[in-house]
Amino acid sequence: MSHGNIATLETPALLLERPRMQANIARMRARMKTLNVAFRPHVKTAKCVEAALAMCGGSPGPITVSTLREADFFSGHGFTDILYAVGITPNKLPHVQALLARGIRLTVILDNIDSARALVDAVAATGMRAGALIEIDCDGHRAGVLPDSPLLLEIAGILAAGGVTVAGVMTHAGGSYECHSDESLRAMAEQERARTVHAAQRLRAAGHAAPVVSVGSTPTALFAQDLGGVTEVRAGVFVFFDLVMAGLGVCGVDDIAASVLTTVIGHQREKGWTLVDAGWMAMSRDRGTAAQAVDQGYGMVCDVRGLALPDYIMIAANQEHGIIAHRHGEANAALDVPVGTQLRILPNHVCATAAQHARYQILEGGGTVEAVWERVGGW
Repeated sequence: MSHGNIATLETPALLLERPRMQANIARMRARMKTLNVAFRPHVKTAKCVEAALAMCGGSPGPITVSTLREADFFSGHGFTDILYAVGITPNKLPHVQALLARGIRLTVILDNIDSARALVDAVAATGMRAGALIEIDCDGHRAGVLPDSPLLLEIAGILAAGGVTVAGVMTHAGGSYECHSDESLRAMAEQERARTVHAAQRLRAAGHAAPVVSVGSTPTALFAQDLGGVTEVRAGVFVFFDLVMAGLGVCGVDDIAASVLTTVIGHQREKGWTLVDAGWMAMSRDRGTAAQAVDQGYGMVCDVRGLALPDYIMIAANQEHGIIAHRHGEANAALDVPVGTQLRILPNHVCATAAQHARYQILEGGGTVEAVWERVGGW
C-alpha cells in the first residue's frame, strides 16, 4: 500500500531502503551458510519486527537483544529463543523470571562472581530454570573474563552448584571497529574464534557441557575465514550498515540502507553553511568516523534521491539544527540549494541514529513511501 511521496513527509524522518536492507541480509546469511554456522541476528539495531523477520529468513528464529524491553516486544511477536547480551544485574532478575514463566527461552550473560551468585539466589528463591553464558574478553575492548583466567571456572562452578545451566560462552569482538585493513579484520575474526573456543574447551575439561560458543560483530562475521568450534554468530549493524562500517571497508556507501530525511531551513552564506532541520536529536551525537581516515562529521550529505553530494557533510549539530558545509571549509563552496530542499544524511552509527526515531519510512527504491515500520525503544 502506498503511503505517499517522501516530499510530503515532515522532517526529520528516518528512511529505510528495503532493497538495500534485503541485499545486506542476503550477504550475511550467505556468509553464515558458507561458514556452516548458525546465525542469531542482533535486533538492537533494527528494533523492528519486520526487519527482524527478514534477518531470520522470513519467520521468527533465534535472536539477540540488548534490552529486556526488546525481549518483551519480540517475544510478543513469536520470537521465543532470545539471548539477552548485556551482563545481568539483580534488579533485572524479576523481569527475567517473568519472561521465563511465559515460556520464553531467555538466556542471560555474566562475567563475574557477584552476578553468578545473584542468579543462583534467584533460582533458589523462585525455582526458575535459567541458563547463562559466560562472557569472554577476546580483545580487551569491553567486558568479559579472559579465556585463561581461573575466574572462568570459578564462575561456572558457582552456577552449576546453584542449579543454573552453564550454557557456554559468548564474546563480542568490539576491537574489530579499530581494524583498518581486510587482513587485520580477518586476524581479529580468528582471534575472536580461537579465544572463545579455547574458553569453552576449558569449561568442558572441567566437566561443564557448555554446548554454546557464540561470537559476533558485523566486521568479524563478514571477514571470518573459519569458524571451527563456533556454534553461532551474532551481528546486527549489517542489516542497514553505516559510515563507520564503510570507513572500515566492510561495506560501500551504496550499501547503507538507512538515512535521515531533512529539509533546508536557511543559509549562512558568508560562513559557507547550509542549515537543516535535523540536529543531534535526529542524527545522534555519535562521531564514530572521527577516528577513521575520513571524518564524516555528523553524517554524509546526499540529495533527496540518496545520491552522495561529494565532500558535503554535517559539520556541526545543535538539538534541532544541523549545519552542512564542504568538508574542507571553503566558504565559497557552500551547498547552494533553495530553502525547502530535501536532503538525506547518512549516519555514522546507525544504531544511535535509528534510536532517535519512532519509525521507519520504507522505500522500495523510488521516492514513494510504501510502508511504515514501527520501532521499539526504551528499557
